[in-house]
Amino acid sequence: MGTPHLTLASASPRRRELLARLGIEPDAITPADIDETPNAAERPRDYALRMGHEKALGVTAQGFVLAGDTVVAAGRRILPKTEDEGEARRCLELLSGRRHDVLTSVVLREPDGTLRERLNENTVRFKSISREEIAAYLASGEWRGKAGGYAIQGAAEGLIQWIRGSHSGVMGLPLYETRALLKSAGFTIA
Repeated sequence: MGTPHLTLASASPRRRELLARLGIEPDAITPADIDETPNAAERPRDYALRMGHEKALGVTAQGFVLAGDTVVAAGRRILPKTEDEGEARRCLELLSGRRHDVLTSVVLREPDGTLRERLNENTVRFKSISREEIAAYLASGEWRGKAGGYAIQGAAEGLIQWIRGSHSGVMGLPLYETRALLKSAGFTIA
């Protein structure tokens, strides 16, 4: 019996890169087209899990579907996936000199429709970021489409004092949790 068919329900090149670190190449990449608007008063962890579930269920595919969602939260406030420079600047100014949470859900939909989930919770602390540092980071363009306006795998890592948790989780696919879900579903992983 061969390796089961796996669809990655994400267009993120980071998730694909991280999955490759486990020695896994998905058979298909099919991003879920869902509304990612948080519900009124929705808590960040509930939102991350709901998004992971909706993405896993929002893809029509044979076999297994792996989905995930990364949420950056300052307290109970869910920060957006920044689409314009002003929004990214506001996020970075808010996060400057303080800690925040990065929650990444991983959801595996099995062929029979069963959902398995894990939630990876991390705390990240930025240094106090000067206006010049914010301007330089914004000029890099790395912030575009990133939760909270930054990507830890790029230049923003130089602005982070510390993280408590999983670096891969902050990037968007926590490898420990992903490996555990896939192994429990019968994938052969070294």
